[in-house]
Amino acid sequence: MSDRHILIVDDEPLTRKSLYEILKFDGYKVSTASDGEQAWDLISRDPPDIVIADLKMPKIDGITLLKRIKETDSDIAVVLITAYGSIESAVEAMREGAFDYITKPILDNEIKIIIQRIFEQKKILEENRFLKKKLADTSRVKFYNIIGRNPKMQKIYNLIDAVASTNATVLIQGESGTGKRLIAHAIHYSDVNRRDKPFMEVSCGVLPESLLESELFGHVKGAFTTAIRDRQGRFEVADGGTVFLDEIDAFSPKLQVKLLRVLQEGEFERVGDTKTVKVDVRIIAATNQDLKKAIKEGTFREDLYYRLNVIPIYVPPLRERKDDIPLLVEHFLKKSTQRVKNKKVVDISKEAMDIFLEYDWPGNVRELENVIERAVILCKKDRIEKDDLPDFLKEIKPCFPVSSSTKRKIAPLKEALKSSEREIIENALRECGGNKKKAAQILGINRTTLYNKMRELGISDIEN
Repeated sequence: MSDRHILIVDDEPLTRKSLYEILKFDGYKVSTASDGEQAWDLISRDPPDIVIADLKMPKIDGITLLKRIKETDSDIAVVLITAYGSIESAVEAMREGAFDYITKPILDNEIKIIIQRIFEQKKILEENRFLKKKLADTSRVKFYNIIGRNPKMQKIYNLIDAVASTNATVLIQGESGTGKRLIAHAIHYSDVNRRDKPFMEVSCGVLPESLLESELFGHVKGAFTTAIRDRQGRFEVADGGTVFLDEIDAFSPKLQVKLLRVLQEGEFERVGDTKTVKVDVRIIAATNQDLKKAIKEGTFREDLYYRLNVIPIYVPPLRERKDDIPLLVEHFLKKSTQRVKNKKVVDISKEAMDIFLEYDWPGNVRELENVIERAVILCKKDRIEKDDLPDFLKEIKPCFPVSSSTKRKIAPLKEALKSSEREIIENALRECGGNKKKAAQILGINRTTLYNKMRELGISDIEN
Protein backbone atom coordinates (compact mmCIF):
# COMPACT_ATOMS: atom_id res chain seq x y z
CA MET A 1 0.00 0.00 0.00
CA SER A 2 3.05 2.28 0.40
CA ASP A 3 2.89 3.25 -3.30
CA ARG A 4 -0.51 4.87 -2.69
CA HIS A 5 0.34 8.52 -2.16
CA ILE A 6 -1.94 10.99 -0.30
CA LEU A 7 -1.27 14.72 0.09
CA ILE A 8 -2.89 16.58 3.03
CA VAL A 9 -3.31 20.35 2.62
CA ASP A 10 -4.53 22.39 5.60
CA ASP A 11 -3.36 25.56 7.34
CA GLU A 12 -4.27 24.10 10.76
CA PRO A 13 -1.27 22.11 12.13
CA LEU A 14 -3.48 19.89 14.34
CA THR A 15 -5.66 18.80 11.40
CA ARG A 16 -2.57 18.03 9.30
CA LYS A 17 -0.97 16.04 12.11
CA SER A 18 -4.14 14.10 12.93
CA LEU A 19 -4.79 13.09 9.30
CA TYR A 20 -1.11 12.29 8.76
CA GLU A 21 -1.06 9.85 11.70
CA ILE A 22 -4.37 8.19 10.72
CA LEU A 23 -3.31 7.57 7.12
CA LYS A 24 0.32 6.73 7.85
CA PHE A 25 -0.86 4.08 10.33
CA ASP A 26 -2.96 2.52 7.54
CA GLY A 27 0.18 2.16 5.39
CA TYR A 28 -0.21 5.04 2.92
CA LYS A 29 2.60 7.27 1.72
CA VAL A 30 1.59 10.67 3.17
CA SER A 31 2.81 14.21 2.40
CA THR A 32 1.60 17.48 3.95
CA ALA A 33 1.37 21.15 2.94
CA SER A 34 0.29 24.19 4.97
CA ASP A 35 -1.29 26.12 2.09
CA GLY A 36 -2.42 25.77 -1.53
CA GLU A 37 0.74 27.28 -3.01
CA GLN A 38 3.02 24.83 -1.22
CA ALA A 39 0.66 22.00 -2.20
CA TRP A 40 0.77 22.97 -5.87
CA ASP A 41 4.58 22.91 -5.78
CA LEU A 42 4.54 19.39 -4.28
CA ILE A 43 1.93 18.17 -6.79
CA SER A 44 4.02 19.48 -9.70
CA ARG A 45 7.08 17.55 -8.51
CA ASP A 46 5.46 14.35 -7.22
CA PRO A 47 1.77 13.92 -8.23
CA PRO A 48 -0.18 12.08 -5.51
CA ASP A 49 -3.14 9.73 -5.99
CA ILE A 50 -5.33 11.73 -3.62
CA VAL A 51 -5.32 15.33 -2.36
CA ILE A 52 -7.22 16.10 0.86
CA ALA A 53 -7.48 19.90 1.04
CA ASP A 54 -9.20 22.46 3.23
CA LEU A 55 -11.73 24.64 1.44
CA LYS A 56 -10.46 27.89 2.99
CA MET A 57 -6.68 28.37 2.90
CA PRO A 58 -4.26 31.26 2.42
CA LYS A 59 -2.61 32.02 -0.95
CA ILE A 60 -4.51 29.40 -3.01
CA ASP A 61 -7.88 28.24 -1.67
CA GLY A 62 -9.29 24.73 -2.02
CA ILE A 63 -11.54 25.46 -5.03
CA THR A 64 -8.72 27.10 -7.00
CA LEU A 65 -6.37 24.24 -6.16
CA LEU A 66 -9.05 21.74 -7.27
CA LYS A 67 -9.49 23.50 -10.63
CA ARG A 68 -5.72 23.56 -11.25
CA ILE A 69 -5.42 19.86 -10.41
CA LYS A 70 -8.31 18.85 -12.70
CA GLU A 71 -6.88 20.93 -15.58
CA THR A 72 -3.46 19.28 -15.18
CA ASP A 73 -4.18 15.68 -14.09
CA SER A 74 -7.80 14.51 -13.89
CA ASP A 75 -6.70 11.16 -12.39
CA ILE A 76 -5.84 12.85 -9.06
CA ALA A 77 -8.83 12.51 -6.72
CA VAL A 78 -9.60 15.56 -4.57
CA VAL A 79 -11.44 15.50 -1.23
CA LEU A 80 -12.31 18.85 0.34
CA ILE A 81 -12.52 19.60 4.07
CA THR A 82 -15.15 22.12 5.10
CA ALA A 83 -16.84 23.55 8.16
CA TYR A 84 -20.44 22.42 8.61
CA GLY A 85 -21.84 25.79 7.58
CA SER A 86 -20.02 25.68 4.22
CA ILE A 87 -21.57 22.49 2.84
CA GLU A 88 -23.06 24.40 -0.11
CA SER A 89 -19.55 25.43 -1.17
CA ALA A 90 -18.40 21.80 -0.89
CA VAL A 91 -21.24 20.57 -3.10
CA GLU A 92 -20.30 23.28 -5.60
CA ALA A 93 -16.76 21.87 -5.50
CA MET A 94 -18.12 18.41 -6.38
CA ARG A 95 -19.60 19.97 -9.51
CA GLU A 96 -16.08 21.14 -10.32
CA GLY A 97 -14.77 17.58 -10.05
CA ALA A 98 -14.08 16.94 -6.35
CA PHE A 99 -14.59 13.28 -5.44
CA ASP A 100 -16.22 14.04 -2.09
CA TYR A 101 -16.14 16.33 0.94
CA ILE A 102 -15.86 15.87 4.71
CA THR A 103 -16.94 18.22 7.46
CA LYS A 104 -15.04 19.20 10.57
CA PRO A 105 -14.55 17.67 13.08
CA ILE A 106 -13.15 14.88 10.88
CA LEU A 107 -14.13 11.35 11.88
CA ASP A 108 -11.45 8.67 11.38
CA ASN A 109 -13.87 6.13 9.89
CA GLU A 110 -15.40 8.64 7.48
CA ILE A 111 -12.08 9.62 5.89
CA LYS A 112 -11.00 5.96 5.73
CA ILE A 113 -14.22 4.98 3.92
CA ILE A 114 -13.83 7.81 1.39
CA ILE A 115 -10.21 6.87 0.64
CA GLN A 116 -11.21 3.22 0.25
CA ARG A 117 -13.91 4.24 -2.24
CA ILE A 118 -11.42 6.36 -4.21
CA PHE A 119 -8.94 3.52 -4.59
CA GLU A 120 -11.77 1.13 -5.50
CA GLN A 121 -12.87 3.50 -8.26
CA LYS A 122 -9.29 3.89 -9.50
CA LYS A 123 -9.07 0.08 -9.67
CA ILE A 124 -12.33 -0.01 -11.66
CA LEU A 125 -11.03 2.55 -14.16
CA GLU A 126 -7.75 0.66 -14.61
CA GLU A 127 -9.57 -2.67 -15.08
CA ASN A 128 -12.02 -1.03 -17.47
CA ARG A 129 -9.18 0.29 -19.63
CA PHE A 130 -7.61 -3.18 -19.63
CA LEU A 131 -10.91 -4.89 -20.52
CA LYS A 132 -11.64 -2.40 -23.30
CA LYS A 133 -8.26 -3.16 -24.84
CA LYS A 134 -8.68 -6.93 -24.38
CA LEU A 135 -12.25 -7.02 -25.71
CA ALA A 136 -11.80 -4.50 -28.52
CA ASP A 137 -12.00 -7.20 -31.18
CA THR A 138 -14.56 -9.44 -29.48
CA SER A 139 -18.27 -9.06 -28.85
CA ARG A 140 -20.74 -10.86 -26.64
CA VAL A 141 -24.29 -11.55 -27.82
CA LYS A 142 -25.49 -12.45 -24.32
CA PHE A 143 -24.33 -11.31 -20.88
CA TYR A 144 -26.19 -13.09 -18.08
CA ASN A 145 -29.82 -12.45 -19.18
CA ILE A 146 -29.02 -9.32 -21.19
CA ILE A 147 -29.22 -9.70 -24.97
CA GLY A 148 -27.35 -7.40 -27.33
CA ARG A 149 -24.37 -7.20 -29.68
CA ASN A 150 -24.55 -3.43 -30.20
CA PRO A 151 -21.34 -1.51 -29.22
CA LYS A 152 -23.27 0.45 -26.57
CA MET A 153 -24.22 -2.84 -24.90
CA GLN A 154 -20.64 -4.13 -25.17
CA LYS A 155 -19.49 -1.05 -23.21
CA ILE A 156 -22.03 -1.86 -20.50
CA TYR A 157 -20.83 -5.49 -20.30
CA ASN A 158 -17.22 -4.32 -19.96
CA LEU A 159 -18.17 -1.83 -17.25
CA ILE A 160 -20.05 -4.51 -15.30
CA ASP A 161 -16.96 -6.75 -15.51
CA ALA A 162 -14.84 -3.93 -14.10
CA VAL A 163 -17.20 -2.80 -11.33
CA ALA A 164 -18.55 -6.17 -10.14
CA SER A 165 -15.84 -7.14 -7.63
CA THR A 166 -15.79 -3.72 -5.91
CA ASN A 167 -18.15 -2.09 -3.45
CA ALA A 168 -18.75 0.92 -5.69
CA THR A 169 -22.27 2.32 -5.78
CA VAL A 170 -23.88 2.18 -9.24
CA LEU A 171 -26.55 4.46 -10.71
CA ILE A 172 -28.38 2.96 -13.71
CA GLN A 173 -30.25 5.46 -15.86
CA GLY A 174 -32.46 4.78 -18.85
CA GLU A 175 -36.00 4.86 -20.16
CA SER A 176 -38.67 2.52 -18.83
CA GLY A 177 -38.39 -0.98 -20.28
CA THR A 178 -34.70 -0.81 -21.29
CA GLY A 179 -33.56 -3.53 -18.88
CA LYS A 180 -32.16 -1.65 -15.86
CA ARG A 181 -33.21 -4.48 -13.54
CA LEU A 182 -31.33 -7.06 -15.63
CA ILE A 183 -28.18 -4.93 -15.37
CA ALA A 184 -28.53 -4.74 -11.58
CA HIS A 185 -28.84 -8.54 -11.48
CA ALA A 186 -25.78 -8.92 -13.73
CA ILE A 187 -23.69 -6.71 -11.41
CA HIS A 188 -24.72 -8.72 -8.35
CA TYR A 189 -24.15 -12.14 -9.90
CA SER A 190 -20.83 -11.07 -11.42
CA ASP A 191 -19.54 -10.23 -7.93
CA VAL A 192 -17.82 -13.33 -6.54
CA ASN A 193 -17.99 -11.90 -3.01
CA ARG A 194 -21.74 -11.13 -3.03
CA ARG A 195 -23.36 -13.45 -5.58
CA ASP A 196 -24.21 -16.06 -2.90
CA LYS A 197 -25.70 -13.41 -0.59
CA PRO A 198 -29.18 -11.84 -0.91
CA PHE A 199 -30.21 -9.60 -3.80
CA MET A 200 -33.05 -7.41 -2.51
CA GLU A 201 -35.07 -5.38 -5.00
CA VAL A 202 -37.31 -2.50 -3.94
CA SER A 203 -39.65 -0.63 -6.31
CA CYS A 204 -39.58 2.71 -4.51
CA GLY A 205 -42.26 4.38 -6.63
CA VAL A 206 -45.11 2.05 -5.65
CA LEU A 207 -44.98 2.55 -1.86
CA PRO A 208 -45.93 5.59 0.24
CA GLU A 209 -43.13 7.10 2.38
CA SER A 210 -44.09 5.39 5.67
CA LEU A 211 -44.30 1.91 4.12
CA LEU A 212 -41.13 2.42 2.09
CA GLU A 213 -39.19 3.47 5.20
CA SER A 214 -40.35 0.36 7.06
CA GLU A 215 -39.66 -1.84 4.01
CA LEU A 216 -36.09 -0.59 3.73
CA PHE A 217 -35.07 -0.06 7.35
CA GLY A 218 -37.46 -2.29 9.29
CA HIS A 219 -39.40 -1.38 12.45
CA VAL A 220 -39.85 -2.39 16.07
CA LYS A 221 -43.07 -3.53 17.72
CA GLY A 222 -45.33 -0.56 18.47
CA ALA A 223 -43.58 1.84 16.08
CA PHE A 224 -46.98 2.42 14.47
CA THR A 225 -50.51 1.00 14.77
CA THR A 226 -50.00 -2.12 12.65
CA ALA A 227 -46.48 -2.87 13.92
CA ILE A 228 -47.39 -5.94 16.00
CA ARG A 229 -43.86 -7.40 15.98
CA ASP A 230 -40.26 -6.45 15.21
CA ARG A 231 -39.41 -6.66 11.52
CA GLN A 232 -36.13 -6.54 9.64
CA GLY A 233 -35.92 -4.22 6.63
CA ARG A 234 -34.39 -5.00 3.25
CA PHE A 235 -31.02 -3.48 4.17
CA GLU A 236 -30.72 -5.81 7.18
CA VAL A 237 -31.85 -8.89 5.26
CA ALA A 238 -29.40 -8.09 2.44
CA ASP A 239 -26.36 -7.77 4.74
CA GLY A 240 -23.36 -8.95 2.73
CA GLY A 241 -25.33 -8.73 -0.52
CA THR A 242 -26.96 -6.12 -2.75
CA VAL A 243 -29.93 -3.76 -2.46
CA PHE A 244 -31.40 -2.57 -5.78
CA LEU A 245 -33.43 0.62 -5.40
CA ASP A 246 -35.55 1.06 -8.51
CA GLU A 247 -37.20 4.47 -9.11
CA ILE A 248 -34.81 6.15 -6.67
CA ASP A 249 -36.28 9.51 -7.72
CA ALA A 250 -39.38 8.65 -5.64
CA PHE A 251 -37.45 8.94 -2.35
CA SER A 252 -38.82 11.64 -0.02
CA PRO A 253 -36.38 14.18 1.53
CA LYS A 254 -36.52 12.29 4.85
CA LEU A 255 -35.62 8.97 3.23
CA GLN A 256 -32.88 10.61 1.15
CA VAL A 257 -31.18 11.66 4.41
CA LYS A 258 -31.40 8.11 5.80
CA LEU A 259 -30.05 6.63 2.57
CA LEU A 260 -27.18 9.14 2.57
CA ARG A 261 -26.20 7.88 6.02
CA VAL A 262 -26.24 4.25 4.84
CA LEU A 263 -23.95 5.21 1.96
CA GLN A 264 -21.61 7.21 4.21
CA GLU A 265 -21.58 5.17 7.42
CA GLY A 266 -23.21 1.83 6.55
CA GLU A 267 -25.69 2.29 9.43
CA PHE A 268 -29.29 3.24 10.28
CA GLU A 269 -32.02 2.78 12.90
CA ARG A 270 -35.21 0.80 12.49
CA VAL A 271 -38.43 2.83 12.57
CA GLY A 272 -39.31 3.48 16.22
CA ASP A 273 -35.93 2.33 17.55
CA THR A 274 -32.81 4.08 18.87
CA LYS A 275 -30.44 1.13 18.42
CA THR A 276 -28.06 1.57 15.47
CA VAL A 277 -27.83 -1.29 12.96
CA LYS A 278 -24.64 -1.67 10.91
CA VAL A 279 -24.72 -3.42 7.51
CA ASP A 280 -22.41 -4.22 4.62
CA VAL A 281 -24.48 -3.84 1.46
CA ARG A 282 -23.81 -2.75 -2.07
CA ILE A 283 -26.36 -0.21 -3.29
CA ILE A 284 -27.46 -0.11 -6.92
CA ALA A 285 -29.99 2.60 -7.78
CA ALA A 286 -32.00 3.08 -10.97
CA THR A 287 -34.21 5.78 -12.44
CA ASN A 288 -35.92 6.72 -15.67
CA GLN A 289 -36.03 10.38 -14.57
CA ASP A 290 -33.51 13.22 -15.00
CA LEU A 291 -32.01 13.51 -11.51
CA LYS A 292 -30.10 16.69 -12.39
CA LYS A 293 -33.43 18.31 -13.21
CA ALA A 294 -34.83 17.01 -9.89
CA ILE A 295 -31.86 18.63 -8.10
CA LYS A 296 -32.64 21.99 -9.74
CA GLU A 297 -36.29 21.63 -8.74
CA GLY A 298 -35.24 20.91 -5.14
CA THR A 299 -36.76 17.41 -4.96
CA PHE A 300 -33.49 15.46 -4.91
CA ARG A 301 -30.39 16.08 -2.78
CA GLU A 302 -27.29 16.97 -4.75
CA ASP A 303 -24.91 15.33 -2.25
CA LEU A 304 -26.92 12.08 -2.47
CA TYR A 305 -26.78 12.21 -6.27
CA TYR A 306 -22.98 12.41 -6.25
CA ARG A 307 -22.70 9.52 -3.81
CA LEU A 308 -25.04 7.35 -5.87
CA ASN A 309 -23.44 8.32 -9.18
CA VAL A 310 -20.00 6.83 -8.44
CA ILE A 311 -20.36 4.47 -11.39
CA PRO A 312 -23.01 5.72 -13.85
CA ILE A 313 -24.47 3.30 -16.40
CA TYR A 314 -26.71 4.65 -19.16
CA VAL A 315 -28.89 2.03 -20.83
CA PRO A 316 -29.71 3.03 -24.43
CA PRO A 317 -33.33 2.84 -25.65
CA LEU A 318 -34.10 0.15 -28.21
CA ARG A 319 -34.41 2.73 -31.02
CA GLU A 320 -30.69 3.47 -30.54
CA ARG A 321 -29.70 -0.19 -30.99
CA LYS A 322 -32.08 -1.54 -33.61
CA ASP A 323 -29.36 -3.89 -34.86
CA ASP A 324 -30.11 -5.94 -31.70
CA ILE A 325 -33.81 -6.43 -32.59
CA PRO A 326 -33.28 -9.69 -34.57
CA LEU A 327 -31.35 -11.18 -31.63
CA LEU A 328 -34.02 -10.09 -29.16
CA VAL A 329 -36.79 -11.47 -31.37
CA GLU A 330 -35.04 -14.85 -31.53
CA HIS A 331 -34.60 -14.85 -27.73
CA PHE A 332 -38.21 -13.86 -26.97
CA LEU A 333 -39.58 -16.39 -29.48
CA LYS A 334 -37.85 -19.22 -27.60
CA LYS A 335 -38.92 -17.79 -24.23
CA SER A 336 -42.57 -17.32 -25.27
CA THR A 337 -42.94 -20.75 -26.86
CA GLN A 338 -41.67 -22.32 -23.63
CA ARG A 339 -44.22 -20.33 -21.64
CA VAL A 340 -47.23 -20.81 -23.94
CA LYS A 341 -48.34 -24.46 -23.93
CA ASN A 342 -49.08 -26.35 -27.14
CA LYS A 343 -47.32 -23.69 -29.26
CA LYS A 344 -44.17 -24.17 -31.32
CA VAL A 345 -43.45 -20.92 -33.14
CA VAL A 346 -39.89 -20.99 -34.46
CA ASP A 347 -39.77 -18.25 -37.07
CA ILE A 348 -40.87 -14.75 -38.06
CA SER A 349 -41.65 -13.53 -41.56
CA LYS A 350 -39.39 -10.99 -43.22
CA GLU A 351 -42.34 -8.60 -43.52
CA ALA A 352 -42.98 -8.73 -39.75
CA MET A 353 -39.26 -8.34 -39.00
CA ASP A 354 -39.02 -5.28 -41.27
CA ILE A 355 -41.91 -3.71 -39.34
CA PHE A 356 -40.08 -4.38 -36.07
CA LEU A 357 -36.94 -2.71 -37.47
CA GLU A 358 -38.92 0.33 -38.63
CA TYR A 359 -40.86 0.90 -35.37
CA ASP A 360 -39.26 3.08 -32.66
CA TRP A 361 -40.40 1.02 -29.62
CA PRO A 362 -41.27 3.71 -27.03
CA GLY A 363 -41.77 0.90 -24.49
CA ASN A 364 -38.33 -0.47 -25.40
CA VAL A 365 -37.31 -4.12 -24.88
CA ARG A 366 -40.25 -4.79 -22.56
CA GLU A 367 -42.69 -3.69 -25.28
CA LEU A 368 -40.97 -5.92 -27.86
CA GLU A 369 -41.22 -8.90 -25.52
CA ASN A 370 -44.94 -8.28 -24.94
CA VAL A 371 -45.60 -8.00 -28.70
CA ILE A 372 -43.75 -11.28 -29.36
CA GLU A 373 -45.64 -13.11 -26.61
CA ARG A 374 -48.99 -11.82 -27.93
CA ALA A 375 -48.05 -12.85 -31.48
CA VAL A 376 -47.05 -16.35 -30.33
CA ILE A 377 -50.42 -16.78 -28.60
CA LEU A 378 -52.39 -15.60 -31.67
CA CYS A 379 -50.18 -17.24 -34.31
CA LYS A 380 -51.91 -20.04 -36.24
CA LYS A 381 -48.75 -21.38 -37.91
CA ASP A 382 -45.18 -22.04 -36.89
CA ARG A 383 -44.04 -18.53 -37.71
CA ILE A 384 -45.21 -15.00 -36.92
CA GLU A 385 -46.77 -13.10 -39.82
CA LYS A 386 -47.75 -9.46 -40.16
CA ASP A 387 -51.40 -10.38 -39.44
CA ASP A 388 -50.37 -11.70 -36.00
CA LEU A 389 -49.13 -8.24 -34.93
CA PRO A 390 -51.15 -5.53 -33.11
CA ASP A 391 -53.05 -3.11 -35.37
CA PHE A 392 -50.74 -0.17 -34.66
CA LEU A 393 -47.79 -2.18 -36.03
CA LYS A 394 -49.68 -3.40 -39.11
CA GLU A 395 -50.04 0.24 -40.19
CA ILE A 396 -46.25 0.72 -40.37
CA LYS A 397 -44.73 0.66 -43.84
CA PRO A 398 -41.13 -0.64 -43.86
CA CYS A 399 -38.47 1.22 -45.88
CA PHE A 400 -38.01 -1.90 -48.00
CA PRO A 401 -41.28 -3.15 -49.55
CA VAL A 402 -41.54 -6.91 -49.46
CA SER A 403 -42.19 -8.66 -52.77
CA SER A 404 -44.88 -11.32 -53.06
CA SER A 405 -42.24 -13.97 -53.78
CA THR A 406 -40.42 -13.06 -50.56
CA LYS A 407 -43.67 -13.25 -48.61
CA ARG A 408 -44.24 -16.81 -49.77
CA LYS A 409 -40.71 -17.91 -48.96
CA ILE A 410 -40.34 -19.60 -45.59
CA ALA A 411 -36.74 -19.36 -44.32
CA PRO A 412 -35.08 -20.61 -41.12
CA LEU A 413 -34.84 -17.93 -38.43
CA LYS A 414 -31.03 -17.60 -38.72
CA GLU A 415 -31.37 -16.88 -42.43
CA ALA A 416 -34.11 -14.34 -41.72
CA LEU A 417 -31.88 -12.64 -39.14
CA LYS A 418 -28.97 -12.50 -41.60
CA SER A 419 -31.29 -11.17 -44.30
CA SER A 420 -32.50 -8.36 -42.02
CA GLU A 421 -28.92 -7.57 -40.98
CA ARG A 422 -27.85 -7.46 -44.65
CA GLU A 423 -30.62 -5.00 -45.54
CA ILE A 424 -29.80 -2.73 -42.57
CA ILE A 425 -26.14 -2.54 -43.65
CA GLU A 426 -26.97 -2.06 -47.34
CA ASN A 427 -29.44 0.69 -46.45
CA ALA A 428 -26.81 2.50 -44.36
CA LEU A 429 -24.27 2.23 -47.21
CA ARG A 430 -26.77 3.60 -49.73
CA GLU A 431 -27.69 6.47 -47.42
CA CYS A 432 -23.99 7.36 -47.08
CA GLY A 433 -23.24 6.97 -50.78
CA GLY A 434 -20.95 4.02 -50.14
CA ASN A 435 -18.87 5.85 -47.51
CA LYS A 436 -18.03 3.03 -45.07
CA LYS A 437 -16.79 5.33 -42.32
CA LYS A 438 -20.10 7.23 -42.23
CA ALA A 439 -22.12 4.01 -42.54
CA ALA A 440 -20.25 2.49 -39.59
CA GLN A 441 -21.02 5.59 -37.51
CA ILE A 442 -24.74 5.39 -38.34
CA LEU A 443 -24.78 1.69 -37.44
CA GLY A 444 -22.89 2.30 -34.19
CA ILE A 445 -20.05 -0.09 -35.09
CA ASN A 446 -16.41 0.39 -36.03
CA ARG A 447 -15.19 0.11 -39.63
CA THR A 448 -13.42 -3.22 -39.03
CA THR A 449 -16.69 -4.76 -37.82
CA LEU A 450 -18.49 -3.34 -40.86
CA TYR A 451 -15.88 -4.81 -43.27
CA ASN A 452 -16.17 -8.21 -41.55
CA LYS A 453 -19.98 -8.11 -41.73
CA MET A 454 -19.90 -7.14 -45.43
CA ARG A 455 -17.57 -10.05 -46.16
CA GLU A 456 -19.63 -12.49 -44.06
CA LEU A 457 -22.94 -11.45 -45.66
CA GLY A 458 -21.58 -11.11 -49.20
CA ILE A 459 -22.30 -7.37 -49.47
CA SER A 460 -20.58 -5.65 -52.40
CA ASP A 461 -19.19 -2.11 -52.34
CA ILE A 462 -21.77 0.54 -53.19
CA GLU A 463 -20.37 3.25 -55.46
CA ASN A 464 -20.56 6.93 -54.46
